[in-house]
Amino acid sequence: MKKLFVFLSLSLFTLSSCTDATKSQFGGLGDKHTVEMYSGGKKIREWVSTGKVQSSSSSDGYYFRDQECDCNVEVSGDVVITRIK
Repeated sequence: MKKLFVFLSLSLFTLSSCTDATKSQFGGLGDKHTVEMYSGGKKIREWVSTGKVQSSSSSDGYYFRDQECDCNVEVSGDVVITRIK
């Protein structure tokens, strides 16, 4: 019983110490996002993802599935990603 209490206490502490940003990353799974690309301060392209936008581990870009064409898109540069609630 004591081990269970210690385990639950540590689990609660670990979960409560997550930042808001970390919590929102987990909450964004499956949610649509708008992805806006800028060049020279002007928006040049906009997409709506079918789910979470992922950070590419092999580059400085992001990838996602576009809702309009149902295709994979990878972007880099000046990009603004906003979760649609």
